[in-house]
Amino acid sequence: MIFKDLKNKLNISLFSIIFIFLIDRISKFYIINLSQKNFDNELFISKYLNIVLIWNDGIAFGLLSSKENYLYNLISLIIIIIILILFYLIYKSKNFKKFSYILVTGGALGNVFDRILYKSVPDFIDVHFNGFHWFIFNIADIFITIGVICLIYDEIFIEKTEND
Repeated sequence: MIFKDLKNKLNISLFSIIFIFLIDRISKFYIINLSQKNFDNELFISKYLNIVLIWNDGIAFGLLSSKENYLYNLISLIIIIIILILFYLIYKSKNFKKFSYILVTGGALGNVFDRILYKSVPDFIDVHFNGFHWFIFNIADIFITIGVICLIYDEIFIEKTEND
């Protein structure tokens, strides 16, 4: 009985991670193909949102961008190790914290997949208002950000006895 319950919980977690990964992959595949068909990286422009394909070879917001292969590979290896740690944390966590780790892991898998496949991560969502542009990001980044915000919320507002 315990093993069946554990198996069901692991299956739900894995299904959720794969679902997030697929949403990210489909969005990136669509944008990359649309960009290739139009021969242009600027695909949609509006008052508050642009879809502009850029290739990010750094980490979040283009930090640590480098053309040095050893640095790129080191960062990729560190990200893979973090993802493995996240899988362990998902296994050990419950409730809201587990949900938060699932969001981060699904998004991180999407971005690390691109790092391996393309040697860069396609970012394409450009939100702007009155001339201020936020960093260009992708769907995986949205899930990672929501997951991190949930983890911060959990640490600040949810009683420790509930998650431990």
